[in-house]
Order: sequence, then structure tokens, then C-alpha cells
Amino acid sequence: MISFLCLKLKCLFCLFANMYLDIIMPFTLSAVTLISVILNSKVEGRMKYFFQKKQITNKEAVFLVILVIILVTIVAMSKRYGFIDPLMMLFLFSYSSLLFIFSYIFLKKWHFAIAPPIIFILLYLFLKDTIIWSLYLANIYAIVFAILITLYFGSIFTWKTTWIFALLLTIVDVIMVFVTKFMFEAAKAGLSLKLPVAVILPTFPSLVGTMILGLGDFFLTGLLAIQLCKKYDRKSAIISVITVAIAFFVFEVYSLNYYPQPFPATLIVIAGWLPVALLKSIKEIIE
Repeated sequence: MISFLCLKLKCLFCLFANMYLDIIMPFTLSAVTLISVILNSKVEGRMKYFFQKKQITNKEAVFLVILVIILVTIVAMSKRYGFIDPLMMLFLFSYSSLLFIFSYIFLKKWHFAIAPPIIFILLYLFLKDTIIWSLYLANIYAIVFAILITLYFGSIFTWKTTWIFALLLTIVDVIMVFVTKFMFEAAKAGLSLKLPVAVILPTFPSLVGTMILGLGDFFLTGLLAIQLCKKYDRKSAIISVITVAIAFFVFEVYSLNYYPQPFPATLIVIAGWLPVALLKSIKEIIE
């Protein structure tokens, strides 16, 4: 029996040894999500106070998905018809506003809060064509923005509106990746402008290229984990982070070896998170 098990493990090792693998992106996604979950428990009270304890309604969740459709379509069309400069201004304004809002929430003084957005804009304008920006600063800012967006929406979403938003967003993502192709064109537009719209990391241990994961996918993973933590406990959130990372690892194995094409990452996020959420919901009903 032991020899048979060893043989199976040896065959499994040989199988993976001949495959392209990546652990960097799943690990990064897990780390960023865990940071968001931990920070949310520390800043949620201040966020609710600043936004006057507002919680998003079902209609507003649907409206947000509609807004995503509109924005992605505009970005994709801007790239197609060459309206690049307005697109860059839109992104810079949005990112700078987000940095200012969070800086003001915690620093309480506008003349201090204005420094982070100014620094971001200056770094982008002067370094966007350098390796320092492409390899390091763009990824750092992308991760920072993903965490900030997650913390903001994590404080105003409820358990019910999260389900509605995640379901509709996944459907929209599938359509805009496989049917209209707008999601792919929008991503290319942002990347062509050197904007921090995605995290781009080399694959490891197989050094065969890079993996790209958009801010929206980091945000969705963080939002779902935070809501699971608020609804049940942090342990459930951590388990969901692990299962989502496993789902991404499995997908990347498939993508790197068999199907290297754009894919709606929201499906992978849902595939990793949904089993944990359903099991906790069923357990709650039984108890």
C-alpha cells in the first residue's frame, strides 16, 4: 500500500515537473486580500462615520454593475477610436480622488491629504516610461488602489447586495470577455497608457512570461472575503482566500499549458469563494 502511494506521488510529481506553473499571482492575490480583510476590521468604523453609515441598496448594486458596463465600453471605444488623452485624464483624476479621500479620512487635514495624489501624478508623469515604473511602481500603486477600493466598498456593501453585485458582475464579465471583447480592449487601453489598472507579475517557478490580473478581480476577491468575515468570522474569510488562490493556481496551470487566452477572472473568484459561502450558509440554516 505504501509503495503504491509512493508510486502515485512520484507520477504526480513527474506530471507537474513537465508543466508550466505559477505561484506568484495566487500568492499575491491572497496576500492583498488578507491585508484588506485585516485593515477593514480596523478602519470600518472610521469609514462608516465618514460616509454617515450609508449602506448600498439593491438598486444601487445593480446601478454599479451598469456603471461598470458603461465605463468599460467607453474605455474600449476610446482605445479603438484614439481618444487616449481624455482616458488618461479620467484615470488620473479617479485615482487621485481616491488617494485624497482616504488620506483625508485618516489625516484629517486637507493640506496633508493632498500630498499622496500629487506624488502619484508626478511619479506617473515623469517615470511612466521607465523600468522603475513598469516593474515596480505601477504594481505597487495597483495593489494600493485595489486595497483602497475594497475598503471603501467593503464598508457600504451588505451580505445581500454583495451576492447581487457579484452575480451580475460575473455575468457582465463573461459577456464582455467572450462576446463583445470590450473587457480585453479596455485592459489594453489602460496598460498602453502605463496606468496601474492591473498587477503584472512574472510566472514562477516556470519562467515563461507574465500573468496579468485586473484591479477589479482583486477588488471582488477582497469584497467577498470581507463580507464573509462580517457575516460569519475571520476564519471563514481566510478559508475563502485560500480556496480562491487554489482556484487561480488550477486555472493558471490550465492557461499556461493548454489555453493561453483572456478569461473572465470573476468566474475563478466565484468558483473559489462560493463553496465556502454556501457551506457556511447551509450550516447556519441547520443550526
